Amino acid sequence: MTQTYRITLLPGDGIGPEIMAVAVEVLEVVAKQEGLNFEFTTALIGGAAIEATGEPLPAETLDACRQSDGVLLAAIGGYQWDNLPRHLRPETGLLGLRAGLGLFANLRPAAILPQLIDASTLKREVVEGVDIMVVRELTGGVYFGEPKGIFTTETGEKRGVNTMAYTESEIDRIAKVGFETAQKRTKKLCSVDKANVLEVSQLWRDRVTAMANDYPDVELTHMYVDNAAMQLVRAPKQFDTIVTSNLFGDILSDAAAMLTGSIGMLPSASLGATGLGVFEPVHGSAPDIAGQDKANPLAQVLSTAMLLRYGLHQPHAADRIESAVLKVLDLGYRTGDIMSADMTAVGCREMGRVLIEALAGS
Repeated sequence: MTQTYRITLLPGDGIGPEIMAVAVEVLEVVAKQEGLNFEFTTALIGGAAIEATGEPLPAETLDACRQSDGVLLAAIGGYQWDNLPRHLRPETGLLGLRAGLGLFANLRPAAILPQLIDASTLKREVVEGVDIMVVRELTGGVYFGEPKGIFTTETGEKRGVNTMAYTESEIDRIAKVGFETAQKRTKKLCSVDKANVLEVSQLWRDRVTAMANDYPDVELTHMYVDNAAMQLVRAPKQFDTIVTSNLFGDILSDAAAMLTGSIGMLPSASLGATGLGVFEPVHGSAPDIAGQDKANPLAQVLSTAMLLRYGLHQPHAADRIESAVLKVLDLGYRTGDIMSADMTAVGCREMGRVLIEALAGS
């Protein structure tokens, strides 16, 4: 019997519709190969939703996502919406999606592909073999803590306030994801905090340390966030799985991403307790190249592999996609952002075509 999955597509803004089109073609080919069936629903988010409905996350979009088995998001945002009130900006739609679906864990891989190692700004001997997974807490910490705002003091001076707060249960559930992710990899977990000066980080360290007793096969280490940032650049191969809070994860995952040389190659997954997840490339909407067939669709395609692996539990289908990406790179095809000497320059649509060819031959 064919397994049917309901997938909500959120193309969003900028290059989003272009790269999403390639991802859907790839999924359709893999579905035939693996005996799967995908039912796609397309919905609005971000700037596209603002233009059509006046809000960045329409209720219909959130409902469609909740009724699906997985959500594939492309990119949101653009210059024309930057000056809107904060609650109407595209990014607010993304935060609302995460909160509305209860997505508390963000998985950001940063692996060096041998074909692109010279794209990294760091020396080959530093980055060769790097394969890191950053597990970031997504719905707590300083981005969501209360009180927050800009207030006027008794003296008339303005004071900006944000609150970094975590409960034990919030820490425990992200730590669980961290330990379980490490178990699937090399069984090494580094918890990053700032426990030497932040009480919230001390609680974080205490809870992660306590949970380590449930995972005796995982080697747990702790590192302060400032040292972790330095070590990511100095000796990144020491890391395998990193688990950390929202703010620290936001920063460290971007730093880890640049070890690879191209943010256009990196996927991500945001997961919740129910198993429903949102899968999206790390890069932005790139409005400066939108509609010009210049976008790199590979991060979006690799996000579909994460959807299959972590969201739908179809690892063989995910392997097919990841192998096809490597094959295309082996054949020398490159979009502009990863172009190098003696390679073949292609646009978004042509990259999609050669990917389909690679899949067909798998």
